[in-house]
Amino acid sequence: MPATVKNPFQHLVEPLDPKDSTQQFYNLSKLRDPRYDRLPFSIRVLLESAVRNCDEFLVKSSDVESILNWKLTQTQTVEVPFRPARVILQDFTGVPAVVDFAAMRDAVKALGGDPEKINPVCPADLVIDHSIQVDFNRKSDSLQKNQDLEFDRNKERFQFLKWGSKAFRNMRIIPPGSGIVHQVNLEYLARVVFKHEGFFYPDSLVGTDSHTTMIDGLGVLGWGVGGIEAEAVMLGQPISMVLPEVVGYKLHGTPEKLITSTDIVLTVTKDLRQVGVVGKFVEFFGPGVAQLSIADRATIANMCPEYGATAAFFPVDEVSIQYLKQTGREPEKLAYIAKYLKAVSMFRDYNDVSQDPEYTRVVELDLSSVVPCCSGPKRPQDRISISDMKNDFESCLGAKQGFKGFQVDPGRHKTVVPFQFAEKEYALEHGSVVIAAITSCTNTSNPSVMLGAGLLAKKAIECGLSVKPYIKTSLSPGSGVVTYYLKESGVMDFLSQLGFEVVGYGCMTCIGNSGPLPDPVVKAITQGDLVAAGVLSGNRNFEGRVHPNTRANYLASPPLVIAYAIAGTVRIDFEKEPIGINSEGKEIFLRDIWPTREEIQAVERTFVIPSMFLEVYEKIEKVNKRWNSLVAPSDKLYTWDTTSTYIKSPPFFDGLTMTLQPPKSITGAYVLLNLGDSVTTDHISPAGNIARNSPAARFLTDKGLTPRDYNSYGSRRGNDAIMARGTFANIRLFNKFLNKQAPQTIYLPTGETMDVFDAAQRYQQSGVPLVVLAGKEYGSGSSRDWAAKGPFLLGIKAVLAESYERIHRSNLVGMGVIPLEYLPGDTADSLALTGKERYTIIIPEPLTPRMMVDVKVRKHQSTSGASFINWRSITFWTLDTNLLAPTVSYVHFPLIGNVSWV
Repeated sequence: MPATVKNPFQHLVEPLDPKDSTQQFYNLSKLRDPRYDRLPFSIRVLLESAVRNCDEFLVKSSDVESILNWKLTQTQTVEVPFRPARVILQDFTGVPAVVDFAAMRDAVKALGGDPEKINPVCPADLVIDHSIQVDFNRKSDSLQKNQDLEFDRNKERFQFLKWGSKAFRNMRIIPPGSGIVHQVNLEYLARVVFKHEGFFYPDSLVGTDSHTTMIDGLGVLGWGVGGIEAEAVMLGQPISMVLPEVVGYKLHGTPEKLITSTDIVLTVTKDLRQVGVVGKFVEFFGPGVAQLSIADRATIANMCPEYGATAAFFPVDEVSIQYLKQTGREPEKLAYIAKYLKAVSMFRDYNDVSQDPEYTRVVELDLSSVVPCCSGPKRPQDRISISDMKNDFESCLGAKQGFKGFQVDPGRHKTVVPFQFAEKEYALEHGSVVIAAITSCTNTSNPSVMLGAGLLAKKAIECGLSVKPYIKTSLSPGSGVVTYYLKESGVMDFLSQLGFEVVGYGCMTCIGNSGPLPDPVVKAITQGDLVAAGVLSGNRNFEGRVHPNTRANYLASPPLVIAYAIAGTVRIDFEKEPIGINSEGKEIFLRDIWPTREEIQAVERTFVIPSMFLEVYEKIEKVNKRWNSLVAPSDKLYTWDTTSTYIKSPPFFDGLTMTLQPPKSITGAYVLLNLGDSVTTDHISPAGNIARNSPAARFLTDKGLTPRDYNSYGSRRGNDAIMARGTFANIRLFNKFLNKQAPQTIYLPTGETMDVFDAAQRYQQSGVPLVVLAGKEYGSGSSRDWAAKGPFLLGIKAVLAESYERIHRSNLVGMGVIPLEYLPGDTADSLALTGKERYTIIIPEPLTPRMMVDVKVRKHQSTSGASFINWRSITFWTLDTNLLAPTVSYVHFPLIGNVSWV
């Protein structure tokens, strides 16, 4: 920002308290603009940021006018800058970010600059929560054993992160064992209103995890971005974003007494998926919101990526303030938070219709219409009412391979495979539950469903029910507070008796860190080629994510996770069939043990108290003795260990020059993969286990490691050699070239079938660029920068898809991989693209908005004439490092051009 430029909105500044002129704020009401009071509350946050940061350089007064004029500009693809107040990272995405920062310092030094200029400008919190796995379960010492193993496996990564916390300013590390990043954010890190350098302003953030949106439930505007975008924000760059449409989601009515917040969120997810909210904000309003706790709202906001919106915002109200009080925030903070938000008209009364702003459109949900449900077997948006669950699974068994089909021959639907476990006889069939996990930030932040699970466990034990010992049960709370109130309320013992011991504090089964299944179970599944089931209280259930041996995975509330674990199968109609038979021969139905909302609320009021939060979070950064004793280097430049298989200097800054290089045309590219719809970042860059026959495993074996030391792809994101080999290594990847699921492709010049990495290496050795063909929603799922970095390292120069997930498209752009998009109605099939053509993409110079870009496609055996096809791209991204600090330039343009057969 030029030092001589004065903020043109300085006249709006005034003290929040007339008696204290040192603490000020930008009073937006002094704009005296009637448009402000009609803006959605989420857009008001964008406006405040633009006003406060206006320097007529990065943020201009014309940007302020564009936001004020949102009613018109929302449909005009108007871009505005947004400077979030902070950045949050988890360790899977945080390690690559710190690796990039360390490499930037090396690059700046090589160019003759001061490497210590490379520092986060925007405050960043990194929570280590994705490294722990369910290696041990069902025993009282499972937690300690899993944490010890986590530390042994990840010591090198942890040392690197500890170095980063010392080497870089404005970066705080929350050690392992503290909880899930989003729950820690909600209960501890969230400011709601910042008080910083003499100013009050709204808390806001971006995070390197899709479910960063969970914080929106507390009235803090935030969403997930790619790791590359997050790094740019950390370096002081605003996010350039198109002003979004805002869908108002009106809640009214009262939920039935047996309904959980999970039932509500799965209903909302399916509803909004059908409405179509991709790229939009969703803002909740109406009297029904006032009936939802902050934990309920956070659960709904957490699932925002699953219904495709950018953010899912619940403006702050009195319930928000009470939550802050309940979680131990200081009275002085509570006072200024409420006072500030009321002063700038950002405090909400959901029962006051006069406060309802104007929205792009309004969608309504009657909470009384919600029924118990779960979702699956392969996608979070595929909601199923519990009463339909048995029939739905059985129809999926025989249905064509797809999101709702496994294509099992009808003659095998009743296959039963006997096996022995712990010297007893059992049997598995299609639909048998082998994983039951209460996991992830989605639900463990919510005392109502966690206590509901505990009360259900208590009643189940009292009725003489149990869980079969071969089922892998686990409980991974989002924070230590959960364990605290489960113990204090007396339900933890009953959860333990059913096998739901605390196994760790972090994102475990939901991210694929489910650990191994017992060998007899795996052998039975393999022998019968069974569609075994996992049931988890998480937010993602894509193919191959939870565990390689669970082909059907269902998202469910914590009480339902326990219910299906007791039943032992998802092929059950709880309304008509007993959940189990006790030792006395009595049939027990789910309705006999299901707790009511009133029962749960009574326990919650008694046992979820502020002192718990204060006690847990006062020692959060001190409690892990192994972390505290960890010795990390103190040098400002990182000393890379060339023998390390965890941390490696990445090649992204090799050859960096002071002059920005223009993008080059892509000539004669081969198609590496021909993919269909809903290819997720899990398919592109897995986070789970490293298969023993994979290129990554072979690489690690060559380094002298044994399979027990492979760890997971997620834990090795600091090493590009591993991650490049893990790109497109998901066993559930469906490549049209092969017409089956496999992490393989065809090397087109010879017709050989080989692992994707090996084929890419052959192409790169020949100097041939690559492209990928895909369908709808390419890159959906978790925010994962390696899903763009990996393809870049494989030599992929462009992706041709029908549509993209927002964050992944941004990451592709960040790596210089061009995301080309078909015009509406066009697909690879409709254009007769088989993937066996050669592609040339002409990038003209200089690049300007909405320019024409030619894509020439050469068929191998073409005798036909020419036809013309249009493509478009969204963004190009460039990284320019100068001696002062890195700057990120975004040039946004829909690239509209021609494809011709030649």
